[in-house]
Parts: sequence; C-alpha cells; structure tokens
Amino acid sequence: MTSGQGRRRFLGAAMCGAVAACGGSSDSASGSNSANAEAPVPGAQIDAAIAQLDTLANNLMTSTGVPGMSVAVVRNLQTVYAKGFGTRLLGSGLAVDPDTVFQIASLSKPVGSMVVAHQIGIGTVSWDTPVRAHLPWFTLSDADVSAQVSIGDLYSHRSGLPDHAGDLLEDMGYDQTTILQRLRSLPLAPFRRSYAYTNFGLTAGAISVASAAGVDWATLSEQTLYQPLGMASTSSRYADFIARANRATGHVKRNGQWVIGLGSMPDAQSPAGGVSSSANDMAKWLAMMLGNGVFNGNRLVDATALNAAISPQSQTAPAGNGQSASYYGFGFNVGTTAAGRASYSHSGAFGAGAATNFVVVPSTGCAIVALTNGWPIGVPETLTAQFFDLVQFGSIQRDWFKLYNDALAGLARPAGSLVGVAPPASPFPARALSTYTGTYNNDYYGPALISDAGGSLLLTIGATPLRLPLSHWDGDTFTFTLVNENAAPGTISKVSFLSNQVTLEYYNAEGLGTFAR
Repeated sequence: MTSGQGRRRFLGAAMCGAVAACGGSSDSASGSNSANAEAPVPGAQIDAAIAQLDTLANNLMTSTGVPGMSVAVVRNLQTVYAKGFGTRLLGSGLAVDPDTVFQIASLSKPVGSMVVAHQIGIGTVSWDTPVRAHLPWFTLSDADVSAQVSIGDLYSHRSGLPDHAGDLLEDMGYDQTTILQRLRSLPLAPFRRSYAYTNFGLTAGAISVASAAGVDWATLSEQTLYQPLGMASTSSRYADFIARANRATGHVKRNGQWVIGLGSMPDAQSPAGGVSSSANDMAKWLAMMLGNGVFNGNRLVDATALNAAISPQSQTAPAGNGQSASYYGFGFNVGTTAAGRASYSHSGAFGAGAATNFVVVPSTGCAIVALTNGWPIGVPETLTAQFFDLVQFGSIQRDWFKLYNDALAGLARPAGSLVGVAPPASPFPARALSTYTGTYNNDYYGPALISDAGGSLLLTIGATPLRLPLSHWDGDTFTFTLVNENAAPGTISKVSFLSNQVTLEYYNAEGLGTFAR
C-alpha cells in the first residue's frame, strides 16, 4: 500500500454506497431490468422483508461481533421498524436503542445536501452558484477553476481536487478555515471531467451556502432541517454529540478483538462528516426524502433542488462485470438496483469506529438506515442490501457481506513502502544528529521541527501538534509510525533527508511532502 492510500478510508465507504446503489446484478436477477422495474412490489413481500430484519441484524452481530447497531425502515412515509442491537460501549451493559445517537460520518453529506436544497428553494443560492460568490477567499491552484467552481461542483466531487484533499491536515489538528485555505496548494485534475471524493471540497461548498445565509453551518442545519423535522437528537456539532447521555462509542478491531477506538472530532469537516443522529431521527429525514421534500404535509425542501441532488452528476464507475455504471449526485450515490429500480444511497465510515449506510428505492416506497459503532467492515451495507433483495426478489441474491468486507479490507491495511520490509542487516550509519535538526517549512502542511530528544530525533508537526519519534533505518533515511483516523495500525513512513530538505513519505501522495530548512 502506498503512502497516500491510507487516507482512502472514507472513499472506501463511499464506494460501497455506490455498489449498493447500482445493485450488482446476480444470475437470478439478470434480465429483471425491464419496463416492469418500477411496478409495485407486493405488499406481502415487503412485510416479509421487514419481518426478517431482526434475524438478519442478529446474525450479523453474532458473526462479526460488531458492538452495536441501530436500524430503521420507512415505508410509505411512516417509520414501520426501529430497533437497536448490542451495546453502546463494550463492557458497559448499556444497550443500543432506536434513539441512541451515533456519529454518522459521511451520511452527513446527503443530509447536508438537503440543507443546501432548502436554501436553493428560498432563493439564497443555486447548485450553479460559484463558491466565491459567498466565500471570496476560497482559492484553488488554477485561477479559472477558482472563479468558476460551483457549490454543485464541490457536492458532486468534480472540482479536480485530489482524493480526500485536506484530510491529513485535519489529522494534524488544523482548523476548518486553515484547511480550506491550504487547498490552493494541491494539484488539480481536469475540472468537471474527473471525479475524486473529498470531504473538504464539499465542506467549502457548504460553508459558502452558510455564509450566504449569514449563519454558521451547524446553526443553518439546525434551523432549516433538524428542528422542522423534529430531529431532536441530531446535530452538526461534536460538542452536542459528546454531551448526549444515550450515545454510541466507536470501536475498532485490534488483534481480532473489538476495543474502544481513538474517537473522531470532525467539526472541521462538519458538512461532510460531522453529523450525529439516531435511527429514529434519520427515519424522519428518510420520510422527507420519500415525500420529495414534504414532511407531515409541509414542504421543507424544494422538489427541483432535491431531484437534482439525487440525479447523476458525476460518473464514479463505468459499466462492466455485470454491473451498470454508478454515479454521484449532489451528496448522494445514485443508480439502479439489480431489479432495475432507481435508487440512491450513501455510506459513512470513521476509522476510529463508525460505519453507516442508508438506501432509498422510491418505487418500493421504502428506505432503510443502519448505524453501527464499529469501524467499516461492511455490516450496515450488508443489512440494507439484504433487506432490499428481500423487498424486490423475496430472497437474498448474493453474499453481500463477502462483497463489502472484501471491498473494505484494504482500509485496515497499514500504509508505507517499508511495511513488511526487514530493516537493513548492516545499515549505513546516520550523521551527527545536529546535521538533521532544525525547522523545515512547507506551504501546505506547515512547519516541521526536527529536534534532538536526548540522543534521538523527534519530528513535531501540525497544529495539535503530532510528536513523532524517528527511528534510524539506513544512512540519511529514518522512519516514524503513525496511528490515527487515516493511518491504520502498522503504518510506517520513510523520512528522507537530503541537504537542507526532508521528504516525509506519508505526506507525499501529491508530491507535497518535501519540507525545506
């Protein structure tokens, strides 16, 4: 795994959402994409699918050991199923229920998309509004792109920013404004002709909308969406999540055992990953989505803006291997199921211990959401896929857990070219430590301090800051290890000194990892 691949932890979850959206036809389902694809599903078949959810969820909990999960199903605009499974915190005896609050990670994107759609409906902005119209300091590395990039471009990941741009700055503790300002240093792929999933690109679009409204993003979300929907346990502020008495703690797997994770404080990317919510609250949002922006008889979200959000905007994967092409809308994965029915969905994941998914298939009148407090191994995606197989076909069509678990397996692998490499048996000695010490500057990552910490080198970097001991490898090459949201356990980075420069492999995915003394 190369140094840049560790940060694709969120992307892996988004990819799985796209697989769920486009279905993935099986032999038994092939040929079912026909003119009858939108025909009504027999009510008894939906009843049977709902009746099997307890068993499906319990089987997944047993087979994976994931600590806790909460599930809700909306049918014909009503919550018809809401249940919790497992525990909020291993060893606590605290049970998950439908009101347990989870960090929903990247489900924040489609939820926040409806905040934008509301603002479009009242005429504040449009999907085509340039971001700089209300965030004039936002700058990318190309002047023309900076002037043209729109809210919709950033919500559909077609700005040209590289995959997960800015995430490593967040790990370093930089605040939202600093991260957004530093995106100007990143190289761009072709504008509006490429797709790369980003948290902070989308965040810039959302903050522009909030600026146009004259309030901060969390307040705008609360006023325009959460309060009108009665989502009393939902917030875009981490402080609100951590203050909830009934909240789920994130867990990760270490040496085959589930343990408490490091935790994730995602306020910097709040519009992209900072929402916390419960299954019951998310069911209200899903009812509004199935109602095309109407909830309890009141229109909350403009129908035209909503429909644009759940329509294809960027292709995420071409057709092939028995699957149709998959697409991203404005904050949503969109496509068709194996039965040929239009659907939209999204997954969310924190490496620190969260995995979430929802799927809506409008022609069935049904939507499902699954929230878990374990890191991403495919549990919520499996449950929602199994449910919609039962709804559409009356039986489960394929081994969904294997598909999703295999797709997500790479997220737990450590990054770095030296992973698994034996140290040199007879390394060249390092020079005097004073040869390497000093402050090294970098426009994107900020300064890196290399100091002598009692006979060994110490790297200090970032706003938090990160303090990383360096181990000698060979000659002028050292290493450090790192574990955080985007660096899986076992990650190892080369630190290569050359004259008055040092290159940090882990931070060099876009060629920006060289610091000058």
